[in-house]
Amino acid sequence: MKSHTQQVITLSDVVRKIPSVAKKLPHIADGLRQVYLRRSRSPTGLAYAFEQAVEKNPQGHAILYENQQITYDELNQWANRIAHYFLSIGTKKGDVVAVMIENRPELLAVVLGLAKIGVISALVNTAQTHKTLIHSINLVEPIALIVGEEVRHAVENIRDDLKIDHERFYWFADTDTRQDSGKTPSQFANLAAIIPAFASFNPPMTQLLYGRDGLFYVYTSGTTGLPKAAIFNNDRWTLAYGTYGHILNLNQDDVLYSTLPLYHATAIVACWSGAIAGQAAFAIRRKFSQSAFWDDIRRFDASAFGYVGELCRYLLEAPPSEQDRQHRVKKMIGNGMRPTIWNEFKHRFGIDEVMELYASSEGNIGFGNIFNFDNTVGFSPLPYAVIQWDREQQQPIRDELGFCQKVKVGETGLLLGKITRHTPFAGYTDEDKTNAVIIHDVFKPNDRYFNTGDLVRQIGFRHVQFVDRLGDTFRWKGENVSTTEVENILLSYSGISAAVVYGVTIPQTEGRAGMAALTITDQNQQRFIEGLFKFLRQQLPAYAIPLFVRILPQIEATATFKHPKHILQKEGYQPEQTLDSIYVCLPGSDRYQLLTEDILQQIQRARYRF
Repeated sequence: MKSHTQQVITLSDVVRKIPSVAKKLPHIADGLRQVYLRRSRSPTGLAYAFEQAVEKNPQGHAILYENQQITYDELNQWANRIAHYFLSIGTKKGDVVAVMIENRPELLAVVLGLAKIGVISALVNTAQTHKTLIHSINLVEPIALIVGEEVRHAVENIRDDLKIDHERFYWFADTDTRQDSGKTPSQFANLAAIIPAFASFNPPMTQLLYGRDGLFYVYTSGTTGLPKAAIFNNDRWTLAYGTYGHILNLNQDDVLYSTLPLYHATAIVACWSGAIAGQAAFAIRRKFSQSAFWDDIRRFDASAFGYVGELCRYLLEAPPSEQDRQHRVKKMIGNGMRPTIWNEFKHRFGIDEVMELYASSEGNIGFGNIFNFDNTVGFSPLPYAVIQWDREQQQPIRDELGFCQKVKVGETGLLLGKITRHTPFAGYTDEDKTNAVIIHDVFKPNDRYFNTGDLVRQIGFRHVQFVDRLGDTFRWKGENVSTTEVENILLSYSGISAAVVYGVTIPQTEGRAGMAALTITDQNQQRFIEGLFKFLRQQLPAYAIPLFVRILPQIEATATFKHPKHILQKEGYQPEQTLDSIYVCLPGSDRYQLLTEDILQQIQRARYRF
């Protein structure tokens, strides 16, 4: 294989990988059978698959968390009680319940319990506050809201703005609520205290849940400002479970460890389905900790873990240790592993298999590293195209007949997923947003493709490499940041007359850090910049706060009132590029400070850990 920038995969490369893949074939075949060899009216989805896992391994561990060990049978009964309670209050299939709980067993029990009766869980980002949180919850029109104590205050601050019956606010204490239901706060119903009175048997409705029935909403960055809610139905979950989950090839002796937030699909779909597919244990932690990661791996005796690229970089930054290989992990599943650290990570920590995958919460195309090649998001059997893209005009390049052009092997272009009967695009709650990401007449009249918004490199034999994200979102700290959302928050702050937000790269750092270019009316720039950070910390989750701020006398706009974001992005935070003032929030700081040449050199030398 060549270097990652020149890598091309051929049929002969794939043939050499077949012996290692052959060992997984029985498990893979079982997964594909559940995906493709079932009728449209056959029961399917998370709840159905979990109940099958319970039958096969009732006393095996389903969840490991802190000092808690919960078997498949125990989790199933817990979820059943939640399901029967919600049935008792008249909840029906297709209703939506917003769920805002950090990574702990209560979240999984709730999602599973609601799934058993066809109720859709809206997986609210636990870092959200204020306007963004109000929007996210009201957007899906939930009949109820279930929160953990850890986020209760954020909900109490906006309670009167939520379109939910005040009797339908439920709460879990920040404890092992199976043992201690906690003291109920005012204006909430204590779900842990309510459910013990309800039946623990499987609700019959689970057998009547089909592929097109909704499972949960996953929120994605909205290019028009606020988050979009993408529906994840049972078909899509079963596709991930039958492919990624079974290709991972775990068994009842395995433990998959994940610190990734469960409101993201990588954790709740790819990681959890991998554990369920093998009736393995799913070990979770509230939040990622670099210092505790490998200790947790050893404590839980994990054999696999879930990742995003930033997590891997943080682990590599830790000083080498004799314990780096003192574990039984040989597999990892996730996305965002950069070619620059791929081989180093595998070698240092003794990893054999990187199950890199590509999929979006709302999209109709997915890739998985089935053959375990390095530096690729893998292979896809689904219909897709990588087309030529004009970066300056921000649009596909079309020929004289008006059709798009595919890139050649080794070239980079825009990834599209073809919309067919077998690869539908479910879209968002907003029809206009759904239509906005569909490209028509791509290769022939009336064909339709989903625009992923991602640039990838076509490397042969239906494999691609991820290159970059287009448009009005960028990825930072494992989260997708909507530039328009941040711009709208900035423009609500007194003294800002124009704002443009974009992502910029920092040496030896994954993703793109936020940068805001502003024009201001406040003559006291220092007073303005001090107040700005305090305001943003109240209005935005930490990952969405711009790390760099540039103050310009004027921001040019096009005839259509769009700012030339790509020019500002190209200039970045280099002081020599401009006479404008540039400010930075350094790691561990709670303020913006002027970006000096000395600080810039420290950033360029990766002396700061962003």
